[in-house]
Amino acid sequence: MFEKDFIFGAATAAYQIEGAHDSDGKTSSIWDVFSHIPGKIANGDNGDVACDHYHLYENDIALMKEIGLDSYRFSVSWPRVIPHPGHVNEKGIDFYNRLIDKLLDNGISPMLTMYHWDLPQWMYEKGGWISREICGYFEDYSELLFNKFGDRVKYWVTHNEPYCISMLGHLYGQHAPGHKNLQDAIQTAHHLLLTHGRALNIFRQTGLKSKIGITLNLGPAYPYSETETDKLAASRYDGFANRWFLEPLFKGQYPVDMLDYYESNHIDFSHIQDDDLKIINGETDFLGVNYYMDFNMRYDRDAFLQGSHVDMGRKKTAMGWEISPEGFIDIVRQIREKYTDIPVMITENGSAFKDEIKNGEIEDTERLEYLRSHLEAVVKMNEEGLNVIAYYVWSLMDNFEWAFGYDKRFGIIGVDYDSQKRIIKKSGRYYSNIIKKRSLQAIE
Repeated sequence: MFEKDFIFGAATAAYQIEGAHDSDGKTSSIWDVFSHIPGKIANGDNGDVACDHYHLYENDIALMKEIGLDSYRFSVSWPRVIPHPGHVNEKGIDFYNRLIDKLLDNGISPMLTMYHWDLPQWMYEKGGWISREICGYFEDYSELLFNKFGDRVKYWVTHNEPYCISMLGHLYGQHAPGHKNLQDAIQTAHHLLLTHGRALNIFRQTGLKSKIGITLNLGPAYPYSETETDKLAASRYDGFANRWFLEPLFKGQYPVDMLDYYESNHIDFSHIQDDDLKIINGETDFLGVNYYMDFNMRYDRDAFLQGSHVDMGRKKTAMGWEISPEGFIDIVRQIREKYTDIPVMITENGSAFKDEIKNGEIEDTERLEYLRSHLEAVVKMNEEGLNVIAYYVWSLMDNFEWAFGYDKRFGIIGVDYDSQKRIIKKSGRYYSNIIKKRSLQAIE
């Protein structure tokens, strides 16, 4: 059911698993700071230790090999490798060299995410993503990563989920740095896309034979009814969460309806300079898609965007997200119909549930069923010719789940945070069988 060259992987992010928050020359990221602000994170949790992957990476790679992963998607901590402006931390570089070499020694291809939310605090103090100054610093960071790891990394992701960075971090205040300002969010989104485009240019100049793309978190937006107002609510949410990122990347423009809406809300677009959109619209080798849910929208005059999500009464994950494999297929169809035919890599898909421990084993049947239904969706996509070449489950292991701290568990490997003991869950064994057999008819 899966081609021999289909890539099965698992994904993580540096701040969520590495720990070692001040070890070997690393300085603070905005998440190090944000997670220590009282009331920001569930239970007062933080990522100071997390899964201590910085020290336990060899053990974790052994578990990846046991599962049979083709590829592992990880991110580099920017303040671990550039702890101060203009200063390269060789101990940080050495860690990622050891990680990459160990992956390759075990037959696991590395996918490197350059930015997965942990902006150096020093960069934030210079203006962060709101400031255009970040473009030069990100170019320096990109060049460093390509030079140090380009001989061994096959796939590169410039940014993970620009929507979350811009909107959750700068509009809703739920993520670091905790801003609640639409102008900040719009400028952040633009500078994220622009630094993606500039990194593409640097990558092409290196002559590396690997592939580079960007990862967007996407989900289809449906009108709750056939009324014109509900259709408007769905279209506007689609513009806010999906089209605001897809259209610059693949059409070289921002969606006109959203430009008009934001301008009516007094947003200033003077931060967009000549040729920015041409740079953003550069040649990308693949599109990374993170999918977790779809959105059913009803008109709500008093809400932001004049629309509200409707609970459709479907089964939910522990995050409260309704489960919809059908939406998974629809969003990839929309990408194909409206934007691009380049390969799609599913760079994250997964679920949080409350795990049950029985006789020392983690029985996570709900996660297993979620995994099965979404992999069935991937099979259907490729039967339709939608060219999905990879699937990375989120996540390799339980970890620090941002604002939810350690309350929510997404891993196919369980982590006891007190002992740092790892246990492959039932879902992880199931995934292992799928990988080995290249079929969903795997024995559980």
